[in-house]
Amino acid sequence: MNQTPDRNETSFELLPGAPDSPVILHVPHSSRRIPALVRAGIALDDAALERELDHITDAHTAELAAAAARAAEVTPWRFVNRLSRLVVDPERFPDDREEMLSVGMGAVYTRTTRRTPLRPADVDPRPLIEHYFHPYAAAMTAAVADRLAVTGRAVIVDVHSYPTARLPYELHGDGPRPQVCLGTDSFHTPPELVALAEKAFAGLSGVGIDSPFSGAYVPLRFYEREPRVTALMVEIRRDMYMTEPGGPTGPGFSRLTSALTALVDAMVSG
Repeated sequence: MNQTPDRNETSFELLPGAPDSPVILHVPHSSRRIPALVRAGIALDDAALERELDHITDAHTAELAAAAARAAEVTPWRFVNRLSRLVVDPERFPDDREEMLSVGMGAVYTRTTRRTPLRPADVDPRPLIEHYFHPYAAAMTAAVADRLAVTGRAVIVDVHSYPTARLPYELHGDGPRPQVCLGTDSFHTPPELVALAEKAFAGLSGVGIDSPFSGAYVPLRFYEREPRVTALMVEIRRDMYMTEPGGPTGPGFSRLTSALTALVDAMVSG
C-alpha cells in the first residue's frame, strides 16, 4: 500500500529560543496525529488505534516544554514532533542497532504496546523512513549544529513521559518507576548535568536514574563524537501530572513546569 506522504506536510517544528541559549527541549512523542495515507497501513480499527495512542503518546509534554520555555529567564529552543510516533519514531536507530526491533518497535513500529500486530510484520519501512525519519533527523542535526556554532555548546533535553504500570513492550521495565527518571548516556551526559537535574526536580518525591528507561537522544552526526553536545532524557511518570491513559492534566503539571524551568535556567547559567 502506498504510504508516501505529502511532501509539503509539516511533520516537525523548530521553535526559536534566545540567540544565546544552548538548550534545545526535544519533544518527540507528544502528538497523536497520523496522516491518512499512513493510517491506511495500520491494521487496528479506529477504537483500537485510539486506545493504543492513549498508551503510546507522551501526552501534554509539548505543552510542558512550551510552559517551561515561556517561564525561563533565557528562552530555550524547542524541537517538536508534530506527528505520532506510530508514523515513525525519530529516536530509534533506523537499522539493526535498534534493540526495540525485538518487540516490533524499531523506527517503524509493527507491534503495539501489548505486542499485538500494528502493521504487517513484512512491511517495508523504507518509504516512511525516507519521507519522515531522515528529514526529521537532518533538521534536528542542523538545529544542534547551529547552537554549537553560535554558543559553542548544545544541551539537548528530551522531554518524555511513561505509564505508572509497566506495559508489555518494555524491555527493561522491571526496575524502579520513580516520579522522574533521568536517562543518561555514558558519552553525552556529564555528572554535572545529572546533578543540575536532580536539584531542579528535588521538590518531587522521587528522582531516579536510568530506570525504567535509559539513554538520551543525540543526532547521529554528533553521537559519541562531539563532547560539546550534552544530553539528558527526562521521563515523567504520568500519574503525577495527568489522568492515565490519555486523560487531562492535573495539579502536578504546574509543579513540573516549575521544575523543568529551573533545570533550563540552571543549564544556561551553568
